[in-house]
Amino acid sequence: MHWNVVNKVQSYLNCGIHSTSQISFLAKMGVYLSTPKTDKLSEDGENDKLKFGLSSMQGWRASMEDAHSALLDLDNETAFFGVFDGHGGRVVAKFCAKYLHSQVLKSEAYSSGDLGTAVHKAFFRMDEMMRGQRGWRELSALGDKMNKFSGMIEGLIWSPRGSDSKNAEDDWALEEGPHSDFDGPTCGSTACVALVRNNQLVVANAGDSRCVISRAGQAYNLSRDHKPELVAERERILKAGGFIRMGRINGSLNLARAIGDMEFKQNKFLPPEKQIVTSNPDINVELCNEDDFLVLACDGIWDCMSSQQLVDFIHEHIHTESSLSAVCERVLDRCLAPSTMGGDGCDNMTMILVQFKKPVSDKKKADVGEQSAKGKEES
Repeated sequence: MHWNVVNKVQSYLNCGIHSTSQISFLAKMGVYLSTPKTDKLSEDGENDKLKFGLSSMQGWRASMEDAHSALLDLDNETAFFGVFDGHGGRVVAKFCAKYLHSQVLKSEAYSSGDLGTAVHKAFFRMDEMMRGQRGWRELSALGDKMNKFSGMIEGLIWSPRGSDSKNAEDDWALEEGPHSDFDGPTCGSTACVALVRNNQLVVANAGDSRCVISRAGQAYNLSRDHKPELVAERERILKAGGFIRMGRINGSLNLARAIGDMEFKQNKFLPPEKQIVTSNPDINVELCNEDDFLVLACDGIWDCMSSQQLVDFIHEHIHTESSLSAVCERVLDRCLAPSTMGGDGCDNMTMILVQFKKPVSDKKKADVGEQSAKGKEES
């Protein structure tokens, strides 16, 4: 088998796929299907401040490893959006989609209004929660059918009972069982999330998923793709005892930051932010008064379109499509490759499009401006 197929099979084994039929299928197909799966999971929603649409598609990949979160009402004044691109398996991405927003909400920093610190701590919390008996059980429940069953059985046997469960609700380390020494998953996921509260926008990113905002038609990146060749990433990797070969950490992972990937976070003498791979997110705080829309997407999109190309494409279709999710679906179709020969356009694809609603006063000003302009033209 080709070396990348071997790595793929091994990573699936590490993350809980044990079926020999699944392994032989991966070996036969490599990473790709013979025909792409173009069915899309799409969703729309809105409140008085925001409107969003999203869509995701498996495409040519042998499995769907992307996940997402879209919550208009994390609380009464805050919305939460996130995309998570899994590698080596889907469970870490699904875990983040299930739990990251709740850890932001539970943070003391969040209660005091410090959204940046709250989301920063939540990224590190994901790695902590995926360790030990409870971490193993939760990841198993998000995996294949066999692991879901075994996770449920262990949950019935080992989960805290009665008053103990209330006291230990958020302290997963207290749960004991046969997997208490579980170090966490060897597969991982990117995480790119955006919180919107009134006119404040907080973006947190670890990995190469990306957040882009459109301001008067111009694309501005609100996140940075964390690749091993970046100077700061390279220095941390080398200092922590890792190496970079052909753009990949230790010859395997082409990301410098991710949630999960515990095999790269085993140095007991270093804090989490200084490990070979870290879940430490970049935090970007912006004001979104004059912005058109926000896009969060996995690299399956960015491999095919630049930030500006995507912003231009959205502006071209946002007023002609019936919904924002329909715009996202057009982007996915635009990026899907006709074959697997080239590589780009063959990945899983997930995109969230968030449109900022203009205040009523701004809309009135715009309407008055349009009317006066028309009056001048007629005269």
